[in-house]
Amino acid sequence: MIEFQPSYIFATAVVVFSIVLLIYFAWKTLITSNFYQKGVTHYQQEDFKGAEAAFRQVIAINSTNDVVRLLLGDTLMKQSKVEAAISQFQEVIDRAPKKVDAYVRLANAYMQQEKKQEAKKTLQKAKELFQTQRNPQKVEQIEKVLKKMG
Repeated sequence: MIEFQPSYIFATAVVVFSIVLLIYFAWKTLITSNFYQKGVTHYQQEDFKGAEAAFRQVIAINSTNDVVRLLLGDTLMKQSKVEAAISQFQEVIDRAPKKVDAYVRLANAYMQQEKKQEAKKTLQKAKELFQTQRNPQKVEQIEKVLKKMG
């Protein structure tokens, strides 16, 4: 006869819970990956509304995905939704202040709005981050853009 000791019951519960958690996260990752791929495909086909919808679904599942927020911002820019794009880029900067791609994209959005001072300030910050990352080619590119801006 098998005796059920409390330690066995507890160990079994922990294993079952871990398996359920693993299945949940695997499912969530698969769904997120599918939406992400749809978004990229729509973007490449220049179906920006479809891309926007797919990227928003990814963000609804995983709100901290900065890469998808940048892609959503790019998609919004393609649709001339500059304010909405700025919001996405700014959110990435707020969450990950060293994410230099967000600064470059934000500066581009400001240029679209003809906000030259904001664009310069944002590019200056991107330049500083590229210097910190020891990326002299990007620093040089930004310096050229800043010189052209006056």
